[in-house]
Amino acid sequence: MRVREKKHMNTILPLLEKTKSASREVAMLSDSERAQLILDIAQNLEENREKVLEANARDAEKMEDSDPKKDRLLLNEARIQSIASDARNIASLPDPTGKVLLSRTLENGIELQKVTVPLGVVGVIYESRPNVTVDVAVLALRSGNAVILRGGSDAEASNTALVAVIHDVLRSKGIDENAVQLLPTDRAFVQELLEAEKYVDVLIPRGSQNLIQFVREHARIPTIETGAGVCHTFVESSADLEKAKAIVLNAKLQRPSVCNALDTILVSQDIAQSFLPMLVNEFRQAGVEIFADEISFSVLQEAGYSLLQKASESDFGREFLGLKCSIKVVDSFDDALVHIARYSSRHSESIVSENKDLCDRFLREVDVAAVYSNASTRFTDGSVFGLGAEIGISTQKLHARGPFALEALVTQKWILRGDGQVRQ
Repeated sequence: MRVREKKHMNTILPLLEKTKSASREVAMLSDSERAQLILDIAQNLEENREKVLEANARDAEKMEDSDPKKDRLLLNEARIQSIASDARNIASLPDPTGKVLLSRTLENGIELQKVTVPLGVVGVIYESRPNVTVDVAVLALRSGNAVILRGGSDAEASNTALVAVIHDVLRSKGIDENAVQLLPTDRAFVQELLEAEKYVDVLIPRGSQNLIQFVREHARIPTIETGAGVCHTFVESSADLEKAKAIVLNAKLQRPSVCNALDTILVSQDIAQSFLPMLVNEFRQAGVEIFADEISFSVLQEAGYSLLQKASESDFGREFLGLKCSIKVVDSFDDALVHIARYSSRHSESIVSENKDLCDRFLREVDVAAVYSNASTRFTDGSVFGLGAEIGISTQKLHARGPFALEALVTQKWILRGDGQVRQ
């Protein structure tokens, strides 16, 4: 595995130009060639796991253990294997390009088709999650696209090692390695990337709300947002409380640093006194800090919970990404829907209820990318949904929504075959 060093540079435009050129080569690869390319990347990753883990350890040494981003940064044997497994799943998925969406013959005899084609060059700006490096690269290559990667400085060594794994395979197949381009982490180049509409066809920010907002405000390139996750679980008055407890604990504790983890618990007033104390032991053991409204504060204080603060307005609509959450007691089902509509980031929302009619209303009326009844929001994931992996969870409504994966990395092209026809 060869790690390519980038010399000091004043502009990234030559790198972007090389990737634009390489994108045409990738688009010409056959379906079987692209699938085999991904399989080879997965194998090369496994063969070079020790070098990748060594690079990741250097990144991890620079980050405090108390930083919630550290869990997202860390790689281990199991996570490397999971990344490789996801890549193999992507290789096995149908080619999203070349699909005929419409076919007809016009009155003048011209044969018309609408087909799916690669986007071209996909740019992704992301933070301290090195698995994104491989996920995005293989999704882009499998769909006939080239990719520009701009990861965070926290994961610089990890990302460099992972891209080296991919470049080894590209070179071995005679494919221009610039098809996967890792940019320097110097912030001075970010604005240059955002304005590079000549070289980048679509830009996808993945990370904090601040990152997404910055890209939205400054990009000249069409942008697909993979939004922050402010996720609620609403425990409705008819809920099976043991079922609700298991769902809430999983959504908050299973992996608290990710975007589909629980941020706010909504509880019907009728069951707050019964349900909230059921969370105390597990939350205390995990060290969850709770920001509680007046009623839930009183209930939890009486139950002896000490990691407790009174919630302020800013604690609702807040993505915690760690062992913190807020709690709000609501008077009714409709009050819960009003709260979610106001504070949700439109990522993932869940209701726990034994009332089928209310579950159906929740699924129908809550306007988010993924909505659940009687299940944890932790399932919002491209791999879990059978998509192989994802670039992120899109919270917008145009082009893609929810797990943004292989089938969304295409656009459309009209093809017309004539025999000398001219328009009168």
